[in-house]
Amino acid sequence: MKTKILLIAILFNTFFYGQQTPAKPQTQALTIEGATAHLGNGEVIENSLIMFANGKITHVGSAATKIARTGTVINAEGKHVYPGFIAPGKSLGLIEVNAVRASNDQDEIGNFLPHIRSLIAYNAESKVVESMRPNGVLLGQITPKGGRISGTSSIVQFDAWNWEDAAVKVDDGIHMNWPSTFRNGRWWLGEPRGFQPNKDYQKNVDEVAVFIQNAKAYGTGDSKEMNLAFAAMQGLFNGNQKLYVYAHGEREIIDAVTLAKDNGIQDVVIMGGYQAHKIASFLKQHSVPVLVRFTHTLPFLEDEDYDFTYKLPKLLMDAGLKVGLQNATASNFQTRNLPFYAGQVVAQGLDKEKALQLITGNTADILGIANDYGTLAVGKSATLFVSEGDALDMRTNQLSHAFIDGRRISLETHQTKLWKRYMDKYEGKSK
Repeated sequence: MKTKILLIAILFNTFFYGQQTPAKPQTQALTIEGATAHLGNGEVIENSLIMFANGKITHVGSAATKIARTGTVINAEGKHVYPGFIAPGKSLGLIEVNAVRASNDQDEIGNFLPHIRSLIAYNAESKVVESMRPNGVLLGQITPKGGRISGTSSIVQFDAWNWEDAAVKVDDGIHMNWPSTFRNGRWWLGEPRGFQPNKDYQKNVDEVAVFIQNAKAYGTGDSKEMNLAFAAMQGLFNGNQKLYVYAHGEREIIDAVTLAKDNGIQDVVIMGGYQAHKIASFLKQHSVPVLVRFTHTLPFLEDEDYDFTYKLPKLLMDAGLKVGLQNATASNFQTRNLPFYAGQVVAQGLDKEKALQLITGNTADILGIANDYGTLAVGKSATLFVSEGDALDMRTNQLSHAFIDGRRISLETHQTKLWKRYMDKYEGKSK
């Protein structure tokens, strides 16, 4: 009897709280006709025709073209089609409830941890991950946090049974929190409150430099002892991985890029770049892109424009840099608002299609997955969605269809269930 009760409880819990069952592989060709297609590279096709089979896009063009439609035809007249949005530098799937320690796997003890791999801790059945899909956020870079070197990230798609199924690009890069020239006063040590010059800045930088140099030497030597941390760094030196550096000030960014380049690390990405617009020529010279972290915050400094953080992505793009959005100020669950962060940059004067690139084509290029994702083009993954209206506007971002690698995924989540439940309740009362 107890066994039966336990089984019923498990089934009840799975039915009401489990994630939607991942979609099966695409077996039939599909055609989306009549929508306004936003390709993710700045181009727009009115009255478009998009076809895909076996998870790959086979045609992108105008519906006026005389070409046979393949498979099931979806009439999307009056709607919009977009490539799946990409969320970089997030710990999605590594933490479910911030207040519940057992569900928090985004940080490990230690300061230099490049060998900590986020992918193997990724929870593909996370409810937070599931809630990304109804807004068109279909891929993400799953990233550990904390320490000086947090660990190694991987890129996943958001409809999978487990981390093996989810993986799009395994161990794509290593994430480093660069020392700051300023820090908050540690009142418990008798230091003044507020930002103070970091007297240990150069010491902190030297620690990073020594670690990188030792890791490089480890890779060129014939050490008989395995050093997991140094071994994990080798992808930076042979070009297989990128170094994502979290830095904001002019000096910090210049120091970080210079140290990396001097040690043979060619692929460097700045995460944050609060003052990157002041050294745009330096970043262009070294081909360093920026994933902007703060677009919905007050300015850090008193003499800055009140709306500086909102217009930073446009300033960087106008300077000719490759730019994407990371938005670290948002908690994991707020990552679903990524398209609206891009949308507000339009209000700062950025062209809407360029704003779309901040979370599609540009981000895919920065993360190294542009061959398959980020834009709508023949031969690329059919990871895309159909929206009733402008997907960068929270009022009209209403998805009717979404596909990952050609598989039509569920847009049902715990939030949508609650919304339907209470809409029925209150609409019933109003009638």
